[in-house]
Amino acid sequence: MRRLAEVLSIALLLAAGAAQAQTPKDRFDPLVDAVVARYRLPGIAVGVIENGEVVYRHTAGELALGSGQPVTPDALFKIASNSKAMTSALLARLVQQGKLRWDDPVKRWIPAFRMYDPWVTEHMQVGDLLTHRSGLGEGAGDLMLWPEPNGFTRQDIVAALAYLKPRYSFRAGYAYDNLLYVVAGEVAAAAGGAPYETLLRREVFEPLGLARCQVGTWRRDALAPVAVPHASRGDGFVPLAPTDPVVHPTTMEAAGGVQCSLDDMLIWARQWLAPTPQQLAWLPQAQRDPLWTPYTPMPISAQRRAWDGTKLYAYGYGWRIADVDGVQTVSHTGTLSGMYSALYLVPGRRDGFVVLINGDAEDARTVLVEVLLKQFTAPEKARSVAAYADELAAKESHRHASRVPDTSRRQAATRKELAGLLGVWRDPWFGEARLCPSGDGVAFEAIKSPRLRGPVMRVGHGYLVQWEHGDAEAWLHAPTGKSGNLQMSKVDPDADFSYDFEDLAFKRVRGCD
Repeated sequence: MRRLAEVLSIALLLAAGAAQAQTPKDRFDPLVDAVVARYRLPGIAVGVIENGEVVYRHTAGELALGSGQPVTPDALFKIASNSKAMTSALLARLVQQGKLRWDDPVKRWIPAFRMYDPWVTEHMQVGDLLTHRSGLGEGAGDLMLWPEPNGFTRQDIVAALAYLKPRYSFRAGYAYDNLLYVVAGEVAAAAGGAPYETLLRREVFEPLGLARCQVGTWRRDALAPVAVPHASRGDGFVPLAPTDPVVHPTTMEAAGGVQCSLDDMLIWARQWLAPTPQQLAWLPQAQRDPLWTPYTPMPISAQRRAWDGTKLYAYGYGWRIADVDGVQTVSHTGTLSGMYSALYLVPGRRDGFVVLINGDAEDARTVLVEVLLKQFTAPEKARSVAAYADELAAKESHRHASRVPDTSRRQAATRKELAGLLGVWRDPWFGEARLCPSGDGVAFEAIKSPRLRGPVMRVGHGYLVQWEHGDAEAWLHAPTGKSGNLQMSKVDPDADFSYDFEDLAFKRVRGCD
Protein backbone atom coordinates (compact mmCIF):
# COMPACT_ATOMS: atom_id res chain seq x y z
CA MET A 1 0.00 0.00 0.00
CA ARG A 2 2.85 2.36 0.84
CA ARG A 3 4.45 1.69 -2.52
CA LEU A 4 1.11 2.40 -4.26
CA ALA A 5 0.77 5.69 -2.38
CA GLU A 6 4.26 6.71 -3.47
CA VAL A 7 3.47 5.87 -7.10
CA LEU A 8 0.24 7.88 -6.97
CA SER A 9 2.03 10.81 -5.37
CA ILE A 10 4.67 10.80 -8.08
CA ALA A 11 1.98 10.57 -10.77
CA LEU A 12 0.15 13.57 -9.33
CA LEU A 13 3.35 15.60 -9.19
CA LEU A 14 4.15 14.70 -12.79
CA ALA A 15 0.62 15.65 -13.88
CA ALA A 16 0.90 18.98 -12.07
CA GLY A 17 4.27 19.61 -13.68
CA ALA A 18 2.88 18.75 -17.10
CA ALA A 19 -0.02 21.16 -16.60
CA GLN A 20 2.40 23.92 -15.60
CA ALA A 21 4.64 23.16 -18.58
CA GLN A 22 1.70 23.40 -20.99
CA THR A 23 1.67 26.82 -22.64
CA PRO A 24 -1.51 28.92 -23.00
CA LYS A 25 -1.35 28.26 -26.72
CA ASP A 26 -1.31 24.52 -26.08
CA ARG A 27 -4.28 24.84 -23.72
CA PHE A 28 -6.52 27.21 -25.65
CA ASP A 29 -5.75 26.74 -29.36
CA PRO A 30 -7.43 23.29 -29.55
CA LEU A 31 -10.59 24.66 -27.90
CA VAL A 32 -10.91 27.71 -30.16
CA ASP A 33 -10.00 25.77 -33.30
CA ALA A 34 -12.54 23.04 -32.51
CA VAL A 35 -15.32 25.60 -32.12
CA VAL A 36 -14.34 27.39 -35.34
CA ALA A 37 -14.34 24.09 -37.22
CA ARG A 38 -17.58 22.80 -35.69
CA TYR A 39 -19.55 25.93 -36.53
CA ARG A 40 -17.60 27.04 -39.64
CA LEU A 41 -17.26 30.53 -38.20
CA PRO A 42 -16.38 33.35 -40.61
CA GLY A 43 -14.02 35.01 -38.13
CA ILE A 44 -13.11 35.08 -34.45
CA ALA A 45 -10.85 36.86 -31.96
CA VAL A 46 -10.15 35.41 -28.50
CA GLY A 47 -8.00 36.71 -25.66
CA VAL A 48 -7.24 35.26 -22.21
CA ILE A 49 -6.01 36.93 -19.03
CA GLU A 50 -4.45 34.93 -16.18
CA ASN A 51 -3.41 36.45 -12.88
CA GLY A 52 -3.95 39.91 -14.33
CA GLU A 53 -1.75 39.41 -17.41
CA VAL A 54 -2.71 38.81 -21.04
CA VAL A 55 -1.34 35.35 -21.82
CA TYR A 56 -3.18 34.42 -25.01
CA ARG A 57 -4.40 36.17 -28.17
CA HIS A 58 -5.77 34.20 -31.08
CA THR A 59 -7.54 35.25 -34.27
CA ALA A 60 -8.84 33.16 -37.16
CA GLY A 61 -10.93 33.59 -40.29
CA GLU A 62 -11.71 36.64 -42.36
CA LEU A 63 -13.18 40.09 -41.80
CA ALA A 64 -15.65 39.19 -44.56
CA LEU A 65 -15.87 35.75 -46.13
CA GLY A 66 -14.15 35.74 -49.50
CA SER A 67 -12.32 39.01 -48.89
CA GLY A 68 -8.97 37.44 -48.12
CA GLN A 69 -8.56 39.95 -45.28
CA PRO A 70 -7.72 38.16 -42.05
CA VAL A 71 -9.12 38.93 -38.62
CA THR A 72 -6.40 40.60 -36.53
CA PRO A 73 -6.24 41.63 -32.85
CA ASP A 74 -6.89 45.25 -33.84
CA ALA A 75 -9.96 44.50 -36.02
CA LEU A 76 -13.09 46.29 -34.84
CA PHE A 77 -16.09 44.16 -33.84
CA LYS A 78 -19.51 45.21 -32.63
CA ILE A 79 -19.52 44.34 -28.93
CA ALA A 80 -23.31 44.84 -28.71
CA SER A 81 -24.58 44.61 -25.12
CA ASN A 82 -21.07 44.54 -23.69
CA SER A 83 -21.50 48.28 -24.27
CA LYS A 84 -23.78 48.36 -21.22
CA ALA A 85 -20.87 48.00 -18.78
CA MET A 86 -19.20 50.98 -20.48
CA THR A 87 -22.37 53.02 -19.98
CA SER A 88 -22.50 52.09 -16.30
CA ALA A 89 -18.80 53.00 -15.94
CA LEU A 90 -19.50 56.38 -17.54
CA LEU A 91 -22.30 57.01 -15.05
CA ALA A 92 -19.99 55.91 -12.21
CA ARG A 93 -17.47 58.50 -13.40
CA LEU A 94 -20.14 61.19 -13.21
CA VAL A 95 -21.09 60.02 -9.73
CA GLN A 96 -17.42 60.20 -8.72
CA GLN A 97 -17.25 63.75 -10.08
CA GLY A 98 -20.28 64.77 -8.04
CA LYS A 99 -22.37 65.50 -11.12
CA LEU A 100 -24.88 62.70 -10.52
CA ARG A 101 -26.22 60.37 -7.81
CA TRP A 102 -27.34 56.78 -8.32
CA ASP A 103 -30.54 57.55 -6.41
CA ASP A 104 -31.38 60.69 -8.40
CA PRO A 105 -34.91 60.55 -9.84
CA VAL A 106 -34.67 60.07 -13.60
CA LYS A 107 -37.10 62.99 -14.05
CA ARG A 108 -34.54 65.32 -12.52
CA TRP A 109 -32.41 64.86 -15.62
CA ILE A 110 -35.06 64.09 -18.23
CA PRO A 111 -38.26 66.05 -17.41
CA ALA A 112 -40.09 64.40 -20.35
CA PHE A 113 -39.50 60.91 -18.89
CA ARG A 114 -42.76 58.98 -18.40
CA MET A 115 -43.48 55.34 -17.63
CA TYR A 116 -46.92 53.77 -18.07
CA ASP A 117 -47.50 53.93 -14.30
CA PRO A 118 -47.27 57.51 -12.90
CA TRP A 119 -45.97 56.22 -9.55
CA VAL A 120 -43.09 54.46 -11.30
CA THR A 121 -42.38 57.64 -13.26
CA GLU A 122 -41.85 59.56 -10.03
CA HIS A 123 -39.84 56.86 -8.24
CA MET A 124 -37.59 55.53 -11.01
CA GLN A 125 -33.98 56.28 -10.04
CA VAL A 126 -30.86 56.43 -12.20
CA GLY A 127 -29.67 53.09 -10.83
CA ASP A 128 -32.98 51.46 -11.75
CA LEU A 129 -32.29 52.18 -15.43
CA LEU A 130 -29.43 49.64 -15.36
CA THR A 131 -30.90 46.67 -13.47
CA HIS A 132 -33.70 45.22 -15.67
CA ARG A 133 -36.31 45.44 -12.89
CA SER A 134 -38.49 48.27 -14.22
CA GLY A 135 -41.57 46.13 -14.78
CA LEU A 136 -41.23 46.24 -18.58
CA GLY A 137 -41.50 42.92 -20.37
CA GLU A 138 -38.44 41.27 -21.89
CA GLY A 139 -37.20 43.30 -24.83
CA ALA A 140 -40.13 45.72 -24.64
CA GLY A 141 -39.91 48.33 -27.37
CA ASP A 142 -36.82 46.81 -28.99
CA LEU A 143 -38.43 47.14 -32.42
CA MET A 144 -37.44 50.82 -32.12
CA LEU A 145 -33.78 49.78 -31.93
CA TRP A 146 -33.51 47.11 -34.61
CA PRO A 147 -33.49 45.82 -37.21
CA GLU A 148 -31.21 48.58 -38.38
CA PRO A 149 -31.28 51.05 -39.98
CA ASN A 150 -34.49 52.66 -38.84
CA GLY A 151 -35.92 56.12 -38.32
CA PHE A 152 -36.46 56.13 -34.56
CA THR A 153 -34.71 58.72 -32.38
CA ARG A 154 -33.77 58.69 -28.70
CA GLN A 155 -36.54 61.20 -28.13
CA ASP A 156 -38.96 58.70 -29.70
CA ILE A 157 -37.81 56.10 -27.18
CA VAL A 158 -38.28 58.40 -24.20
CA ALA A 159 -41.78 59.29 -25.45
CA ALA A 160 -42.70 55.66 -26.17
CA LEU A 161 -42.10 54.42 -22.62
CA ALA A 162 -45.41 55.90 -21.49
CA TYR A 163 -47.25 53.44 -23.78
CA LEU A 164 -45.42 50.23 -22.90
CA LYS A 165 -47.57 48.38 -20.39
CA PRO A 166 -45.69 46.71 -17.53
CA ARG A 167 -45.68 42.94 -17.22
CA TYR A 168 -45.06 42.94 -13.46
CA SER A 169 -44.59 45.37 -10.57
CA PHE A 170 -41.72 47.85 -10.37
CA ARG A 171 -38.58 46.25 -8.86
CA ALA A 172 -40.48 42.96 -8.43
CA GLY A 173 -38.61 40.81 -10.95
CA TYR A 174 -36.15 40.53 -13.83
CA ALA A 175 -36.76 41.05 -17.55
CA TYR A 176 -33.97 42.16 -19.86
CA ASP A 177 -34.56 45.51 -21.52
CA ASN A 178 -32.56 47.86 -23.71
CA LEU A 179 -34.67 51.01 -23.83
CA LEU A 180 -33.79 52.13 -20.32
CA TYR A 181 -30.08 51.94 -21.16
CA VAL A 182 -30.83 54.41 -23.95
CA VAL A 183 -32.45 56.58 -21.28
CA ALA A 184 -29.37 56.09 -19.08
CA GLY A 185 -27.23 57.42 -21.91
CA GLU A 186 -29.44 60.50 -22.11
CA VAL A 187 -29.17 60.96 -18.32
CA ALA A 188 -25.37 60.88 -18.70
CA ALA A 189 -25.58 63.49 -21.45
CA ALA A 190 -27.75 65.76 -19.32
CA ALA A 191 -25.57 65.42 -16.21
CA GLY A 192 -22.26 65.54 -18.10
CA GLY A 193 -23.17 68.46 -20.34
CA ALA A 194 -22.24 66.74 -23.62
CA PRO A 195 -23.67 64.08 -25.96
CA TYR A 196 -23.34 60.48 -24.79
CA GLU A 197 -20.82 59.64 -27.53
CA THR A 198 -18.58 62.59 -26.58
CA LEU A 199 -18.70 61.65 -22.90
CA LEU A 200 -17.91 57.99 -23.52
CA ARG A 201 -14.84 58.90 -25.55
CA ARG A 202 -13.68 61.50 -23.03
CA GLU A 203 -14.46 59.70 -19.78
CA VAL A 204 -13.86 56.04 -20.71
CA PHE A 205 -12.00 55.44 -23.98
CA GLU A 206 -9.29 58.12 -23.64
CA PRO A 207 -8.35 57.66 -19.96
CA LEU A 208 -8.09 53.88 -20.36
CA GLY A 209 -6.24 53.98 -23.67
CA LEU A 210 -8.98 52.21 -25.63
CA ALA A 211 -7.52 53.68 -28.78
CA ARG A 212 -9.51 51.63 -31.30
CA CYS A 213 -12.95 51.65 -29.60
CA GLN A 214 -15.53 53.63 -31.56
CA VAL A 215 -18.96 55.09 -30.87
CA GLY A 216 -21.01 57.61 -32.82
CA THR A 217 -19.83 58.74 -36.26
CA TRP A 218 -16.68 57.35 -37.89
CA ARG A 219 -15.41 56.15 -41.25
CA ARG A 220 -14.74 52.47 -41.85
CA ASP A 221 -11.91 53.04 -44.31
CA ALA A 222 -10.10 55.38 -41.89
CA LEU A 223 -10.27 52.79 -39.11
CA ALA A 224 -9.73 49.55 -41.01
CA PRO A 225 -9.65 46.67 -40.28
CA VAL A 226 -13.34 46.36 -39.43
CA ALA A 227 -15.11 43.00 -39.14
CA VAL A 228 -18.26 42.56 -41.21
CA PRO A 229 -21.31 40.86 -39.67
CA HIS A 230 -22.47 37.57 -41.22
CA ALA A 231 -25.93 36.03 -41.34
CA SER A 232 -26.40 32.30 -40.95
CA ARG A 233 -27.59 30.64 -44.15
CA GLY A 234 -28.01 26.87 -44.14
CA ASP A 235 -24.71 25.35 -43.09
CA GLY A 236 -22.71 28.50 -43.74
CA PHE A 237 -22.60 32.28 -43.45
CA VAL A 238 -23.26 35.20 -45.79
CA PRO A 239 -21.52 38.56 -45.20
CA LEU A 240 -23.80 41.53 -44.55
CA ALA A 241 -21.47 44.07 -46.09
CA PRO A 242 -22.40 47.69 -45.27
CA THR A 243 -23.04 50.00 -48.21
CA ASP A 244 -22.31 53.27 -46.39
CA PRO A 245 -18.60 53.94 -45.72
CA VAL A 246 -19.63 56.07 -42.73
CA VAL A 247 -20.91 54.56 -39.48
CA HIS A 248 -23.66 56.77 -38.11
CA PRO A 249 -24.90 57.06 -34.51
CA THR A 250 -27.94 54.99 -33.69
CA THR A 251 -30.58 55.25 -31.00
CA MET A 252 -29.00 52.40 -29.08
CA GLU A 253 -25.39 53.49 -28.59
CA ALA A 254 -25.65 53.30 -24.79
CA ALA A 255 -27.32 49.89 -24.91
CA GLY A 256 -25.21 48.20 -27.57
CA GLY A 257 -23.59 50.54 -30.09
CA VAL A 258 -19.86 50.36 -29.28
CA GLN A 259 -17.28 48.70 -31.53
CA CYS A 260 -13.87 47.64 -30.17
CA SER A 261 -10.90 45.48 -31.05
CA LEU A 262 -9.73 42.42 -29.16
CA ASP A 263 -6.72 44.33 -27.85
CA ASP A 264 -8.92 47.12 -26.50
CA MET A 265 -11.33 44.65 -24.90
CA LEU A 266 -8.40 42.99 -23.15
CA ILE A 267 -7.33 46.38 -21.76
CA TRP A 268 -10.93 46.94 -20.63
CA ALA A 269 -11.13 43.50 -18.99
CA ARG A 270 -7.72 43.70 -17.38
CA GLN A 271 -8.38 47.01 -15.65
CA TRP A 272 -11.31 45.36 -13.83
CA LEU A 273 -9.20 42.40 -12.77
CA ALA A 274 -5.90 44.09 -11.89
CA PRO A 275 -6.29 47.88 -11.99
CA THR A 276 -3.17 50.01 -11.91
CA PRO A 277 -2.92 53.00 -9.53
CA GLN A 278 -3.78 55.25 -12.47
CA GLN A 279 -6.87 53.19 -13.29
CA LEU A 280 -7.98 53.27 -9.65
CA ALA A 281 -7.61 57.02 -9.77
CA TRP A 282 -9.79 56.98 -12.89
CA LEU A 283 -12.47 54.97 -11.05
CA PRO A 284 -11.86 54.29 -7.34
CA GLN A 285 -12.96 51.04 -5.73
CA ALA A 286 -15.82 52.84 -3.98
CA GLN A 287 -17.36 53.49 -7.41
CA ARG A 288 -16.46 50.09 -8.81
CA ASP A 289 -18.23 48.16 -6.07
CA PRO A 290 -21.79 49.31 -6.96
CA LEU A 291 -21.35 48.06 -10.53
CA TRP A 292 -20.80 44.47 -9.35
CA THR A 293 -23.43 44.51 -6.61
CA PRO A 294 -26.23 41.97 -7.30
CA TYR A 295 -29.43 44.05 -7.49
CA THR A 296 -31.83 41.87 -9.46
CA PRO A 297 -32.04 38.07 -9.09
CA MET A 298 -32.13 36.34 -12.47
CA PRO A 299 -33.72 32.98 -13.31
CA ILE A 300 -31.24 30.09 -13.44
CA SER A 301 -31.78 27.74 -16.37
CA ALA A 302 -31.63 23.98 -16.05
CA GLN A 303 -28.63 24.02 -18.39
CA ARG A 304 -26.75 26.50 -16.22
CA ARG A 305 -27.47 24.40 -13.12
CA ALA A 306 -26.32 21.23 -14.85
CA TRP A 307 -23.20 22.63 -16.51
CA ASP A 308 -22.03 25.08 -13.85
CA GLY A 309 -23.81 24.21 -10.61
CA THR A 310 -24.98 27.83 -10.42
CA LYS A 311 -26.91 28.83 -7.31
CA LEU A 312 -26.68 32.63 -7.56
CA TYR A 313 -27.34 34.58 -10.74
CA ALA A 314 -28.06 38.30 -10.61
CA TYR A 315 -27.71 41.57 -12.50
CA GLY A 316 -25.66 44.53 -11.30
CA TYR A 317 -25.06 47.78 -13.16
CA GLY A 318 -24.25 46.53 -16.66
CA TRP A 319 -22.82 43.20 -15.43
CA ARG A 320 -24.08 39.71 -14.60
CA ILE A 321 -22.84 38.12 -11.40
CA ALA A 322 -22.93 34.33 -10.95
CA ASP A 323 -21.24 31.46 -9.20
CA VAL A 324 -19.76 28.87 -11.55
CA ASP A 325 -18.49 25.65 -9.96
CA GLY A 326 -18.42 27.54 -6.66
CA VAL A 327 -16.35 30.43 -8.08
CA GLN A 328 -17.62 34.00 -8.52
CA THR A 329 -17.80 35.23 -12.11
CA VAL A 330 -18.71 38.64 -13.53
CA SER A 331 -19.68 38.69 -17.19
CA HIS A 332 -21.81 39.90 -20.06
CA THR A 333 -22.58 38.83 -23.59
CA GLY A 334 -23.43 40.85 -26.67
CA THR A 335 -25.76 39.91 -29.51
CA LEU A 336 -26.53 41.86 -32.67
CA SER A 337 -27.45 40.65 -36.14
CA GLY A 338 -24.31 38.95 -37.37
CA MET A 339 -22.13 39.73 -34.34
CA TYR A 340 -21.64 37.91 -31.03
CA SER A 341 -19.38 38.77 -28.10
CA ALA A 342 -18.63 37.61 -24.57
CA LEU A 343 -16.54 38.94 -21.70
CA TYR A 344 -16.02 36.77 -18.61
CA LEU A 345 -14.07 37.67 -15.48
CA VAL A 346 -13.08 35.52 -12.49
CA PRO A 347 -12.15 38.36 -10.11
CA GLY A 348 -10.92 36.23 -7.21
CA ARG A 349 -8.24 34.74 -9.44
CA ARG A 350 -7.70 37.79 -11.68
CA ASP A 351 -8.53 35.61 -14.69
CA GLY A 352 -10.80 36.27 -17.63
CA PHE A 353 -11.35 36.06 -21.37
CA VAL A 354 -12.86 37.90 -24.33
CA VAL A 355 -14.61 36.35 -27.34
CA LEU A 356 -15.56 38.27 -30.51
CA ILE A 357 -17.33 36.53 -33.43
CA ASN A 358 -18.47 38.15 -36.69
CA GLY A 359 -21.36 35.76 -37.35
CA ASP A 360 -24.77 34.68 -36.06
CA ALA A 361 -23.34 32.04 -33.78
CA GLU A 362 -25.18 31.70 -30.49
CA ASP A 363 -24.33 28.03 -29.95
CA ALA A 364 -20.70 28.60 -30.91
CA ARG A 365 -20.41 31.35 -28.30
CA THR A 366 -22.16 29.22 -25.67
CA VAL A 367 -19.84 26.27 -26.24
CA LEU A 368 -16.64 28.33 -26.40
CA VAL A 369 -17.54 30.26 -23.25
CA GLU A 370 -18.18 27.01 -21.41
CA VAL A 371 -14.96 25.25 -22.41
CA LEU A 372 -12.90 28.36 -21.65
CA LEU A 373 -14.64 29.01 -18.35
CA LYS A 374 -14.05 25.46 -17.16
CA GLN A 375 -10.30 26.05 -17.55
CA PHE A 376 -10.54 28.50 -14.65
CA THR A 377 -13.37 27.18 -12.49
CA ALA A 378 -13.19 23.36 -12.69
CA PRO A 379 -10.75 21.85 -15.22
CA GLU A 380 -11.55 18.38 -13.93
CA LYS A 381 -15.18 18.81 -15.06
CA ALA A 382 -14.31 19.97 -18.56
CA ARG A 383 -16.05 18.27 -21.46
CA SER A 384 -15.11 18.39 -25.12
CA VAL A 385 -16.37 20.96 -27.59
CA ALA A 386 -18.20 18.15 -29.40
CA ALA A 387 -19.97 17.02 -26.21
CA TYR A 388 -21.39 20.47 -25.48
CA ALA A 389 -22.20 21.14 -29.15
CA ASP A 390 -24.01 17.83 -29.59
CA GLU A 391 -26.11 18.48 -26.48
CA LEU A 392 -27.16 21.90 -27.74
CA ALA A 393 -27.96 20.54 -31.21
CA ALA A 394 -30.17 17.83 -29.74
CA LYS A 395 -32.06 20.36 -27.62
CA GLU A 396 -32.57 22.68 -30.59
CA SER A 397 -33.85 19.85 -32.77
CA HIS A 398 -36.38 18.87 -30.10
CA ARG A 399 -37.40 22.50 -29.51
CA HIS A 400 -37.94 23.19 -33.18
CA ALA A 401 -40.00 20.03 -33.66
CA SER A 402 -42.20 20.71 -30.63
CA ARG A 403 -42.60 24.51 -30.63
CA VAL A 404 -42.16 25.89 -34.14
CA PRO A 405 -45.19 25.45 -36.41
CA ASP A 406 -44.78 24.13 -39.94
CA THR A 407 -45.33 27.07 -42.29
CA SER A 408 -43.83 25.47 -45.40
CA ARG A 409 -47.18 25.21 -47.18
CA ARG A 410 -47.59 28.94 -47.54
CA GLN A 411 -48.91 30.98 -50.44
CA ALA A 412 -49.31 34.66 -51.13
CA ALA A 413 -52.43 36.20 -49.64
CA THR A 414 -54.70 38.05 -52.08
CA ARG A 415 -56.16 41.53 -51.88
CA LYS A 416 -59.64 40.08 -51.85
CA GLU A 417 -59.18 37.85 -48.82
CA LEU A 418 -57.48 40.66 -46.85
CA ALA A 419 -59.85 43.41 -47.99
CA GLY A 420 -61.12 43.93 -44.44
CA LEU A 421 -57.59 44.57 -43.13
CA LEU A 422 -56.22 46.87 -45.81
CA GLY A 423 -55.21 50.32 -44.67
CA VAL A 424 -52.70 52.33 -42.66
CA TRP A 425 -52.48 51.25 -39.02
CA ARG A 426 -50.87 53.01 -36.08
CA ASP A 427 -49.38 51.75 -32.82
CA PRO A 428 -48.83 54.43 -30.12
CA TRP A 429 -45.12 53.68 -29.67
CA PHE A 430 -44.10 51.99 -32.94
CA GLY A 431 -45.87 54.40 -35.26
CA GLU A 432 -47.54 53.67 -38.56
CA ALA A 433 -47.53 50.58 -40.74
CA ARG A 434 -49.10 50.06 -44.15
CA LEU A 435 -51.02 46.90 -44.97
CA CYS A 436 -51.72 47.61 -48.60
CA PRO A 437 -51.84 46.00 -52.06
CA SER A 438 -48.48 45.23 -53.64
CA GLY A 439 -48.47 43.66 -57.08
CA ASP A 440 -50.93 40.79 -57.01
CA GLY A 441 -50.73 40.43 -53.24
CA VAL A 442 -50.53 42.43 -50.02
CA ALA A 443 -47.46 43.76 -48.23
CA PHE A 444 -46.87 44.92 -44.67
CA GLU A 445 -44.51 47.88 -44.32
CA ALA A 446 -43.41 49.63 -41.12
CA ILE A 447 -42.91 53.32 -41.88
CA LYS A 448 -40.06 54.00 -39.42
CA SER A 449 -38.43 50.58 -39.73
CA PRO A 450 -37.94 50.02 -43.48
CA ARG A 451 -36.38 46.56 -43.06
CA LEU A 452 -39.69 45.34 -41.65
CA ARG A 453 -41.35 45.01 -45.00
CA GLY A 454 -42.60 41.91 -46.74
CA PRO A 455 -45.49 40.07 -48.37
CA VAL A 456 -48.36 38.65 -46.36
CA MET A 457 -48.60 34.87 -46.75
CA ARG A 458 -51.50 32.56 -45.96
CA VAL A 459 -50.78 29.43 -43.95
CA GLY A 460 -53.95 27.38 -43.46
CA HIS A 461 -56.40 29.80 -41.87
CA GLY A 462 -53.67 32.14 -40.60
CA TYR A 463 -51.54 34.91 -42.06
CA LEU A 464 -47.89 35.74 -41.54
CA VAL A 465 -45.49 38.41 -42.80
CA GLN A 466 -42.48 37.02 -44.65
CA TRP A 467 -39.90 39.75 -44.11
CA GLU A 468 -37.73 40.55 -47.13
CA HIS A 469 -34.54 40.71 -45.04
CA GLY A 470 -34.90 37.43 -43.20
CA ASP A 471 -36.01 38.77 -39.82
CA ALA A 472 -38.10 36.62 -37.47
CA GLU A 473 -41.47 36.11 -39.13
CA ALA A 474 -44.65 37.33 -37.48
CA TRP A 475 -48.28 36.24 -37.45
CA LEU A 476 -50.95 38.83 -38.22
CA HIS A 477 -54.00 38.66 -35.93
CA ALA A 478 -57.15 40.36 -37.21
CA PRO A 479 -58.99 42.66 -34.80
CA THR A 480 -61.46 40.94 -32.47
CA GLY A 481 -63.64 42.17 -29.64
CA LYS A 482 -64.04 45.81 -28.62
CA SER A 483 -60.40 46.85 -28.96
CA GLY A 484 -60.33 46.73 -32.74
CA ASN A 485 -56.57 46.25 -32.58
CA LEU A 486 -54.51 44.56 -35.28
CA GLN A 487 -51.92 42.52 -33.41
CA MET A 488 -48.86 40.43 -34.21
CA SER A 489 -46.79 37.63 -32.63
CA LYS A 490 -43.63 35.69 -33.42
CA VAL A 491 -44.06 32.60 -35.58
CA ASP A 492 -41.20 30.99 -33.67
CA PRO A 493 -42.12 31.61 -30.02
CA ASP A 494 -38.45 31.33 -29.04
CA ALA A 495 -37.12 33.81 -31.60
CA ASP A 496 -35.00 36.67 -30.27
CA PHE A 497 -37.03 38.60 -27.70
CA SER A 498 -36.13 41.88 -29.40
CA TYR A 499 -38.74 41.02 -32.02
CA ASP A 500 -41.38 42.16 -29.52
CA PHE A 501 -44.29 41.94 -31.98
CA GLU A 502 -46.55 40.89 -29.10
CA ASP A 503 -46.39 44.43 -27.65
CA LEU A 504 -47.90 46.00 -30.77
CA ALA A 505 -51.54 47.07 -30.87
CA PHE A 506 -52.38 48.79 -34.16
CA LYS A 507 -55.52 50.82 -34.81
CA ARG A 508 -56.57 51.72 -38.34
CA VAL A 509 -56.09 55.43 -39.03
CA ARG A 510 -56.90 55.66 -42.76
CA GLY A 511 -57.15 53.70 -45.97
CA CYS A 512 -54.28 52.85 -48.29
CA ASP A 513 -52.95 55.89 -50.13
